[in-house]
Amino acid sequence: MDPNKSSAPPAGWADEKSSMGQSPPPPYHDNPYPGGYPPQSGPGYPPQQQGYGVQPPPQYGGAAYGQQPYPMGQQYPAQPGTVTVQPTVYVTQGPLANPVNDYMCYSIFTMLCCCLPLGIAALIYSISAREANHVGNQMMAERASRTARTLNHVALGLGIGVIILSIVYVVVVASLVSQ
Repeated sequence: MDPNKSSAPPAGWADEKSSMGQSPPPPYHDNPYPGGYPPQSGPGYPPQQQGYGVQPPPQYGGAAYGQQPYPMGQQYPAQPGTVTVQPTVYVTQGPLANPVNDYMCYSIFTMLCCCLPLGIAALIYSISAREANHVGNQMMAERASRTARTLNHVALGLGIGVIILSIVYVVVVASLVSQ
């Protein structure tokens, strides 16, 4: 801080905020009304008596509302018509008439015998194709089936390639050891 400069407010500064042409808000009162609510004037609900021994208001449909009560022992008149409730209708698709091949056995074979990671992925897509067939979603079934088939072909190719390379390696090493 610069000691030559003062941190005091400028001249004409007041501690109170400027009203900017508005009147200040009313002062706060803890409980301005003795009952907790402002007094009611004009049309509205009549004042209610509270406490025990006060008569309850008349029931709806009673004589106080301009209707005659039914005498005891008589039945009410029959209601006109019956109420019919219509059942909720759900529209769903059934299984496909010509289901798409899901390659499930092929996926299990490639998973166990050829390439485990690609076999697992192919199995997931095979299950997805089977579920889409069951739900009736033709496009999703075809897409999942195509992906499962591609993954299975790649896994089978990798598996066969690894087996061939392993055989070649064993033959080469065996011929080198025998010399």
